[in-house]
Amino acid sequence: MNRRRTLLGALGACALMALGALSGGTSAPAEAAPAAPDGMVTALQRDLGLSKAQTVARLSQESAALRIGPAARKAAGEAYGGSWFDPRRGRLVVGLTDRSRAAAVEATGAATTQVEHTQAELDATKSVLDAYAARGEVPGGVASWHADPRSGSVVVSVRDGATGVAEFLDRARDAGPVTVTEIAGQPRTFAAGTVGGDPYYINGNTRCSIGFSVQGGFVSAGHCGGVGASVSGWDGSRMGSFAGSSFPGNDYAFVRIGNGWWTEPVVLGWGAVPDRLVRGSAEAPVGSSICRSGSTTHWHCGTVLAKNETVNYSQGAVHEMTKTSVCAEPGDSGGSFITGDQAQGVTSGGWGNCGSGGETWFQPVNEILDVYGLSLVTS
Repeated sequence: MNRRRTLLGALGACALMALGALSGGTSAPAEAAPAAPDGMVTALQRDLGLSKAQTVARLSQESAALRIGPAARKAAGEAYGGSWFDPRRGRLVVGLTDRSRAAAVEATGAATTQVEHTQAELDATKSVLDAYAARGEVPGGVASWHADPRSGSVVVSVRDGATGVAEFLDRARDAGPVTVTEIAGQPRTFAAGTVGGDPYYINGNTRCSIGFSVQGGFVSAGHCGGVGASVSGWDGSRMGSFAGSSFPGNDYAFVRIGNGWWTEPVVLGWGAVPDRLVRGSAEAPVGSSICRSGSTTHWHCGTVLAKNETVNYSQGAVHEMTKTSVCAEPGDSGGSFITGDQAQGVTSGGWGNCGSGGETWFQPVNEILDVYGLSLVTS
């Protein structure tokens, strides 16, 4: 088997980098973030509209927010109203329904703010909408929905100009606090026909992107192939086959490899940034910057917009997705999202493109590891 760039056979088309906030905010106490390669800083400057100094400062602030998140949530207890990274303040913010918990949360380094609803209350409202989707009662013009602690509501996204959605929206509002927004396109998955690049191929005619190396293979998107589908690498040589796949409902898969291919704790930088080593899978908070690389559009960056969002694809609803402002296009499906050296998830789908912009969702990698009992290959 040949070696390509610095990325060995079992990894293919994905890379990201994350973390960022405008300079001038008050940072939570934290260790300095690892130095970021100039290519990564440049990509974030391009896609987030920041100066180099602002990008470097944001990386450090987001690194702190990522580390203190679990402790801050524990300190909030039953008053926890969700959390997010605030780039203006450069800190993790935790919503609280009970201000008596503020001192304990702020002791972790996070800021606090008063909110009306707990995360549990918002999740309960969202679960009602998920039940509608499970029964096929969501019209096609409804794109997605997620619990959003920043607005204190469940945000339902509807395609601009969609008709036949009013009754569903009335039912959604009856379930709890709901905010309706419009988006320019309908979500779709990003699988594609065979083209050049650094891909993997399913049954010889569909191209997707490798996510992350795990013991015995790699993880990717479920819509790329069903259990038993054969997989070949960028050079056309046989890699293995899908040992596990779920779509819709979920959008994840495990491909077991052999035939001379092996795993590496690396995601491809496509020359825009150095190839990235993977050292773990700590979850970045909403508001963080994040980057993605795929076999079609290579390296692009944006921010984490929402978590635990249900996306209403034409093939059916997919749950527990993370929404980002990163663009993607057909063939990028399955590719890796990464924050610094921390794996985040695999590309599922979105709307728009990398010329005019759009949004992209990923399936969190930790869920995939848990479902299939896998271990991430790390450096």
